[in-house]
Amino acid sequence: MAATKTYLTGVKPTGEPHLGNYLGAIKPALEAAREYDAFYFIADYHALTTVRDPEAMRHNIRSVAATWLACGLDPERTVLYRQSDIPETFELTWILSCVTGKGLMNRAHAYKAARDRNAAAGVTDLDAGINMGLYNYPILMAVDILIMETDLVPVGRDQAQHVEYAADIAGSFNHLFGDGYTFRIPQGVFPEGDASVLPGIDGRKMSKSYDNHIPLFLPENKLKKLIRRIPTDSTPVEAPKDPDSSVVFQLLTHFADAEQIAETRKRLEAGGMGWGELKNDLFEAINTEIAPMRERYEELMTSGSELDDVLAEGARRARERAQRVLAQVRAAIGID
Repeated sequence: MAATKTYLTGVKPTGEPHLGNYLGAIKPALEAAREYDAFYFIADYHALTTVRDPEAMRHNIRSVAATWLACGLDPERTVLYRQSDIPETFELTWILSCVTGKGLMNRAHAYKAARDRNAAAGVTDLDAGINMGLYNYPILMAVDILIMETDLVPVGRDQAQHVEYAADIAGSFNHLFGDGYTFRIPQGVFPEGDASVLPGIDGRKMSKSYDNHIPLFLPENKLKKLIRRIPTDSTPVEAPKDPDSSVVFQLLTHFADAEQIAETRKRLEAGGMGWGELKNDLFEAINTEIAPMRERYEELMTSGSELDDVLAEGARRARERAQRVLAQVRAAIGID
């Protein structure tokens, strides 16, 4: 059993990460590794509910792993692994499916949202287009958490149900078989501040689904062009401006130091700073932080890099824990 609390983060490989992922998930998780026994996994089987292109899947898996390493994950200190490399996860998923009520699954947010979309579209069969992977998704996610004896799971407030379900499912098992094995009950760790709601280029929350995101490792020239396209109003350079209503300024506050932020706010409010200059400052601030990581990411994505060795070692370490947990669960249910 780990001497410190276990902190687990999972990332679906459904596309390349963006700045919102970096600030809202990656940086806080890397900080947590200084304090906890940290496990980070690539949730490739979760992505199978929507990703149908095998080449895209392979690329995205490597991209997620390379991103975490480029951003500073230390594989000696933390465990980085693919969900698909832990077969014990899928055996435990069946076991816990047998102690999970269907009513609990009926109330899952993703399933209800899919049915609501069908209802809004006038589709008679509310389950049309819904696969069992999406329906059973919360159980697999619960197992990802429980099989690593997780104490803490970082999630956004809108994703808290996943941790609640893991706790409920663990509680059901513990009630039935707790004399043989007792799962730890995980808790959610919620983001502080506003990094988790980084604005996209249109002012809404940065998200690939809104197509308003800024890819994390966009080449310099493309990054500059994308920032230059962020909409602004026609207020003249010399006129006062409201920094808090500017998406460009909001983004700058996440990448510039306190002195630059204060000076920029002062100049905008007094007049004399135009949106073009502000966008240039934003580009420089983002690129200064990202450029070294971009170079490291590109190295890791090349064939023959150490990426595969890191994932193989992570799988070995993660399986040690998963095998121990599953062996105890099997003994508890009478299959050993």
